[in-house]
Amino acid sequence: MAIKSMVDVSVVIVNYNVCYFLEQCLNSIDASIGHISKEIFVVDNNSVDDSMQMVAEKFPGVIRIENKENLGFSKANNQAIKQASGRYILLLNPDTVIEEDTLIKCIEFMDSKPKAGGLGVRMLDGKGNFLPESKRGLPSPKVAFCKIFGLSKFFKKSRTFNYYHLGHLSEFETHEIDILSGAFMFMRAEALEKVGLLDEAFFMYGEDIDLSYRLQKGDYENYYFPETKIIHYKGESTKKSSVNYVFVFYRAMIIFAKKHFSEHNASLFSFAINSAIYLRAGAAVMNRIIKKTTLPLVDFLLTLSGLYLLTNQWKIRDIHFTEWAFNIQIPLYATIWVLTAHLLGAYDRGTNRHLVWKSSFIGTLFILVVYALLPKDLQFSRLFILVGMLWNILQFYLVRLIINLFLNHRIGLPKTTQKRFAILGSKTEFERIEKLLNATYSNIESSMWLEINSQNTGLHKIEEVIQVYRINELIFSAKDLTSKDIISLMSAINTQDVDFKIAQPETDYLIGSNSIDSAGDLYIQQVNLLIRPENRRSKRLFDLTASLTLFILSPILCFFQQSKIVFFRNIWAVLKGDKTWVGAPIERKNTFIKPGIILPIHLASDAESIDYQKINLLYAKNYSPLFDLQCVLKNWRLLGK
Repeated sequence: MAIKSMVDVSVVIVNYNVCYFLEQCLNSIDASIGHISKEIFVVDNNSVDDSMQMVAEKFPGVIRIENKENLGFSKANNQAIKQASGRYILLLNPDTVIEEDTLIKCIEFMDSKPKAGGLGVRMLDGKGNFLPESKRGLPSPKVAFCKIFGLSKFFKKSRTFNYYHLGHLSEFETHEIDILSGAFMFMRAEALEKVGLLDEAFFMYGEDIDLSYRLQKGDYENYYFPETKIIHYKGESTKKSSVNYVFVFYRAMIIFAKKHFSEHNASLFSFAINSAIYLRAGAAVMNRIIKKTTLPLVDFLLTLSGLYLLTNQWKIRDIHFTEWAFNIQIPLYATIWVLTAHLLGAYDRGTNRHLVWKSSFIGTLFILVVYALLPKDLQFSRLFILVGMLWNILQFYLVRLIINLFLNHRIGLPKTTQKRFAILGSKTEFERIEKLLNATYSNIESSMWLEINSQNTGLHKIEEVIQVYRINELIFSAKDLTSKDIISLMSAINTQDVDFKIAQPETDYLIGSNSIDSAGDLYIQQVNLLIRPENRRSKRLFDLTASLTLFILSPILCFFQQSKIVFFRNIWAVLKGDKTWVGAPIERKNTFIKPGIILPIHLASDAESIDYQKINLLYAKNYSPLFDLQCVLKNWRLLGK
């Protein structure tokens, strides 16, 4: 790598489907102060959103590298580093926000430390909490053992048990450390020329540990530098609690161990890591299953128990149930009511509890239709079904009342949290942001304006407003506040009951993150009904039902298709979930739909005179399974194209 010292710093960002976060990150870099020269690279790993279009339109000075496939983090960074001409190279995640003086402070510090090879800064999550991975120690077998098996969480300040996060070192003081975070790696270009670039054996995760260790072995020093701060939302490419993350991250640790440790230590390390992989992956799977199934299972068991108790009342009236009805039909009734509630979103967090009425009615209607088709000897009582529906609804509410009493110590049904917003910015931005909120969020109790350059902007005043008006979401106007001000306020406001969002100027979205384990939250004006879990489930259910129906009818339908082979391939692709029968290929973040066999435009009578993009957006914003059914019925001859 031939480094030409033409600029002070080359910023390299690898992007994968995080358009909105990338824009915010680039805005924060553009706002950098100081007499420094810089160049910015964005390497896109074949995103399906409109990231590169956004960069081209809003940041024409950024150097774009657009890959046709996902090459991974290391390869993508190396592509840009090989073209970089800076004295320093900054590898920066797209889901970050830097302060205006971050670059100049890092350059000044590195210039004062000729032996410094790399530098990391103080990182905060989306709620203003310090991220411990800002400073890390070398993950030796002993250190990794304490990290993997949770000892570091119990002894956070211990050098022995929490050396991985260097818990014994103050987060507010500059320290020499072992490992830098890949979210922000500020490195001397000549050091990279000596020790080499990122090891491309690491697809994602572990490459920062490897490169940091090689910098140390190359007689360079790595530093933790808390004199400047950044926000790192985390989890935008991979959710940290996912099973996939567990496997990818710890497999990367094995690659590192085999590369740098002795054969004995590497074998010991690999054994510990592999044990941890299956323990953590198993725990992650079980945790997800328990969370998703506990409440539906309780509803099923209570509904079923109630139905069996009801049979005693029918026996008093000399109506007896067959063994088939007792063992098959009645459990199926309970299953249908719970399954319908799940499909309609009654178990989704924050959903309207009254959905149980709608789901119970639909489930009952389905049961009655099937009931009417049964032989007379299997039709024991329609009234039993109707009374069973009422019991299903009653137990649903009773369970929620009990849960709310024990968890929240309140009598009554749990209520969907109402948002009480405070918007810190100018009057113009307040009005714009409030309009955006009203268009994207339906459960707003109040919106307050905290004026810039008034008494309200002081930290004490903001905390007082939060307490008095019970504010649960604070929104910063990036047009009126510097990144430094925003980050400082986020870290200083001493409450975990408030979520933070940042509104970028002249955009139709807000960005924030409520926990380090969740992807950043977005409020986007183009509301897309297909984002909703219940609609995704409904669409998937329609695809599966349609695929099975088409397969059953295939001996007849295939003769009318353009290609019989393609027809069966399409059925198989939809069953696997690779495609959908009706899809709108909108390449926007959070609106992308799987490739469709039929497009919404096919329902129009005069397709040539209609705006494809407009139709696709309307489809996503007004999705209905009935529309999918109409498309398939009208265009059934196109299913094999």
